[in-house]
Amino acid sequence: MPFKTLGLAPYLLKVITEQGYQKPYPIQEKAIPTILQHKDLLGIAQTGSGKTAAYVLPVLMNLKNKIKTKDRHIDVLVLVPTRELAIQVEEVFRLFGKALPFPFKSFAVYGGASINPQMKSLSNVNVLVATPGRLLELQESNAVHFSELSTLVLDEADKMLNLGFKKEMDLIFGLLPKKRQNLLFSATLSPDVQKVENVLLNDPTIIKIEAEADTISLIKQLAYSVKPEKKGPLLRYLIKENNWQQVLIFTSSVYQADLVAEKLQKNKVNATAIHSKKSQGRRTEILANFKAGTLRVLVATDLLSRGIDIEFLPHVINYELPRSPKDFVHRIGRTGRAENAGDAITFVTEEDQHHFKVIQKKMKCRVAMEDSENLDLQGL
Repeated sequence: MPFKTLGLAPYLLKVITEQGYQKPYPIQEKAIPTILQHKDLLGIAQTGSGKTAAYVLPVLMNLKNKIKTKDRHIDVLVLVPTRELAIQVEEVFRLFGKALPFPFKSFAVYGGASINPQMKSLSNVNVLVATPGRLLELQESNAVHFSELSTLVLDEADKMLNLGFKKEMDLIFGLLPKKRQNLLFSATLSPDVQKVENVLLNDPTIIKIEAEADTISLIKQLAYSVKPEKKGPLLRYLIKENNWQQVLIFTSSVYQADLVAEKLQKNKVNATAIHSKKSQGRRTEILANFKAGTLRVLVATDLLSRGIDIEFLPHVINYELPRSPKDFVHRIGRTGRAENAGDAITFVTEEDQHHFKVIQKKMKCRVAMEDSENLDLQGL
């Protein structure tokens, strides 16, 4: 089914073609017509399934062609769990919003950055993408108003609830007009998400896109048994021996992320760590460099992983195992996206063996294990 059959305007179809999109993903195919009809929607779909465009395109179509008469009264509110995702989603709105045949402005607000410049930039905003805490701060300062709001989007609702935003979200819901369209997207339908659905959605269309086996099968997984002190040499061996040019590495802590990046730099591998201790401006710059291919290796913590959305990322390395099997799947899901194959490598110490078996059982997927002792890591 081509995009032109979904009811989108020619000016949006033109941008879709320019961006090289061939056909809609399942979540887009099902969600776009529903949202265009102004219905409430619950979409359950994995990260990387195309859900951002699934709501951005029809939300833009539904905007009324009007001159804003009330400054700082937004039309659309998108709530997201992290600063990185806020920036990423706003970029998509801006990309397609340029095609609209009337003045349009989108903007992202989030904590960890000065609030005053964000306040000044809220004039004439149509679509506001926000993290809950910063949105409430702006509302309390009378910097943003909701009386004209027509659409509320909750993106990655499961993550917001896991990060403890339930109280803030409830406060925000109470500030919004009762008559509005509600769009809720989540990777999972947990009990907490269901509670929000029951309160928020009015006779919703429910779309559930199952994680296809192909999504995991596109990812070529391999594990290495390795002694803790040999992890660094093994990492450098794999990057240099295979001449990998774009690699995402996951560690379990800020300290370890900095240490891994520092060791790579000392060995003349262009690498940078990204985590919550760095300023928002610096994190944005690092991500942009990595996406552009000017940064070879990015070392990240799980907290930052949701904002790392790269369609053609070829290599992911689990330098340390995450606590949760779900986090493991989320990590390796950074590669093997949009029908493009990718490699996921996992380092497993003797202490990790049992936990890695649990992860494989949850994935319903056995990962081949190689012994790093068979590799020549001398001088690395």
